[in-house]
Amino acid sequence: MILVTGGAGYIGGHMVLALLDAGEQPVVIDDMSNGVPWAIPAGVPFFQSDISDFDMVARLVREYRIDAIMHFAARLITPQFYNDPLEYYRANTVKSCALLVAVQKLGVEHVVFSSTAAVYGNSPVNPVPETAPLVPISPYGSSKLMTETMLRDLAAAGDLNFAILRYFNVAGADPQGRYGQSSTRTSLLVQIAAQVALGIRPFIEIYGDDYPTVDGTCVRDYIHVTDLIDAHVAALRHLRNGGKNLTVNCGYGRGYSVKEVLDMTQNIAGRNFERRFAPRRRGDVTEVFADSRLICAELGWRPRYDNLATIVEHALKWEMQLQRRRAS
Repeated sequence: MILVTGGAGYIGGHMVLALLDAGEQPVVIDDMSNGVPWAIPAGVPFFQSDISDFDMVARLVREYRIDAIMHFAARLITPQFYNDPLEYYRANTVKSCALLVAVQKLGVEHVVFSSTAAVYGNSPVNPVPETAPLVPISPYGSSKLMTETMLRDLAAAGDLNFAILRYFNVAGADPQGRYGQSSTRTSLLVQIAAQVALGIRPFIEIYGDDYPTVDGTCVRDYIHVTDLIDAHVAALRHLRNGGKNLTVNCGYGRGYSVKEVLDMTQNIAGRNFERRFAPRRRGDVTEVFADSRLICAELGWRPRYDNLATIVEHALKWEMQLQRRRAS
C-alpha cells in the first residue's frame, strides 16, 4: 500500500484519485492545515495527524504494510515566505526529516517527493535542466532543497529508492470534475484568476510589470495537475520495477506571462475583470520554464493536457462546481 502525506490537499488529493484509478490502495495522513475532508474518497483510510508523529507513521506503515510514500505535505503560500521563514523550514524540512527517520527505521522502500522549480532560483538559462545551479531565493525553495539533500544522503546510507519531482507551476483540475484546488487560502495565479473571472473576488493584483520579459510580467511554465500526477504514477512504477533514483523536472518547456494567463482566462470566461498593479514581491523569479527531456526519457512521460486554454477551462469549471458546493 501507499501512504500519501498531504492527501487532502490540492495535489495530494489528485494523487489519491489516480492511485484508486490504477487499482492501488492509498492511505492518507494530513494535518488538515490546508486540506478539505471531503477530498478523501469513501473507503480510503484517513488519519488526521502530523507527519512528524513517529508513532502514528509507524502504526500506519506496519498496519497497512506500506512499501511506498508519496510525500506532498508542505507549506506553500507565497506572501508568507518572508513574514515567517522559519515556519517553512519547520513544515517542509524539519517535519520531512522526522518522516524520513520513520522511513529509515521502518524500512519503507520507496519515496516519491514533491519538490519545486524554486530550487533553481533565477536560473540564467531557460529551459532549465536538472543540472542547472541550485540557488533558491526563497525560504520555500531552500526548505525543499534541504529535503532533497536528506533523501539523497539517506539513500546513499541504505536501501531507500527515491524519485524527486521538481514541479513548475501546477494548475487546472481533474478533467472528470472530481476534484480541484479547494483551499480558501491560495496564491496560485490560475485559481485566483478564475475566481476573479467568476466574480468571487473583485480584482486581481499583478506583482510587478517592469520585468525584462515579453510584457513586463513574470513568466512561468504551467503544468496541468493531472499530467503532474501521471508523472508520479510513472515514478512509482519506475522505482518498483527496480529503476534508479532520479530527479526530474515536471513542466512543459514553455512559459506564459501573468498577463497572458489573465488574457486567456478572460477569453474563456467571456468576461473582463479588473487588474491592479502592485510592487514586485520578494522571492519572485523573472522567468522559469522546464527542460522536460529527462522525465520523458526516463519515465516515458507524455503530457495529455499541455495546453493553457485547457488548464484554464478546467480550473474555471472546478471553481464553478466548488462555489455551488459551498452554496448548497
